[in-house]
Amino acid sequence: MGADPLMAGNSQRRGRTSGAGKKTATAGTGGKNRRSLAGRGATPPAEMRKGHPAQRKAQADARRRADRDRSRQRAEESPELLLGRNPVVEALRAEIPATALYVVTGESTRTDERITEAVQLAGDRGLPLLEVGKAEFDRMSNGALHQGIGLQVPPYDYAHPDDLLDLARNSGRPPLVVAMDGVTDPRNLGAVVRSAAAFAAHGVVVPQRRAVGMTASAWRTSAGAAARLPVARAVNLARALASYQDAGLQTVGLAGDGEMDLHEYDGFADPLALVVGAEGTGLSRLVRERCDVVLRIPIARATESLNVSVAAGIALYAVAQARD
Repeated sequence: MGADPLMAGNSQRRGRTSGAGKKTATAGTGGKNRRSLAGRGATPPAEMRKGHPAQRKAQADARRRADRDRSRQRAEESPELLLGRNPVVEALRAEIPATALYVVTGESTRTDERITEAVQLAGDRGLPLLEVGKAEFDRMSNGALHQGIGLQVPPYDYAHPDDLLDLARNSGRPPLVVAMDGVTDPRNLGAVVRSAAAFAAHGVVVPQRRAVGMTASAWRTSAGAAARLPVARAVNLARALASYQDAGLQTVGLAGDGEMDLHEYDGFADPLALVVGAEGTGLSRLVRERCDVVLRIPIARATESLNVSVAAGIALYAVAQARD
């Protein structure tokens, strides 16, 4: 009986078999199947795989961060209400910008000497005095403790990072700018602004995102220095530092693991951008890579690190000494 032609064709595709039952070599494909054999490369991370739970979580986290950034930006673009008797009096003494003073109606508030002083200081500056009921002020302050008084502070008018260079060129002194990388405590920002003004810096630069801005608390801590020294906001701090380098400034970072001690550096008399990092985390990777040199301040081994405003003050003093 003859062989079935279909079966014969299949056996030819599978490869011929020798009499001993072993397969012999078959003809190749001539490279036609090369792409199918090449594979698809390395498996991407879970957060990059479409439809993977890790990707959905990463996208949700990114949306939440974007929402927080937008909310903070909207808050910074709106007037701020500074609350509390001591904070309001201190802010008025420091002559921070303000647009109105709110006082809750009632005899109990009028007998407090701090409120009396706040009303007097506001009147001397020609600020409107607005009396409101307690229920209304509770709503305005979102239920926060207000002690019957609040000072309305307008949004801060930030400079552009390039404005600080223009100011330096017109000052007759080598440029000195302080850049703050991701600092989130307004008191630290205010303290650095105060030190920068004391040691003749031309301004302070802060990032637009993931960093504190010039809030009323920062104004108050600066003790009025923020009225004399411009604070600029950079969309991207690393790029702003690159622009300063192009303009001839040395970018000098501060970190506990710096390359050399502060007193070993001999470039403080030159045009300079002093860069300080965030509380706890220090300089971010991109900002650190943008620094020409990173210095450390020698401290006792038992002390973990210096507060960012203290470190900035020490470095600014060293700059002032080198420029005398």
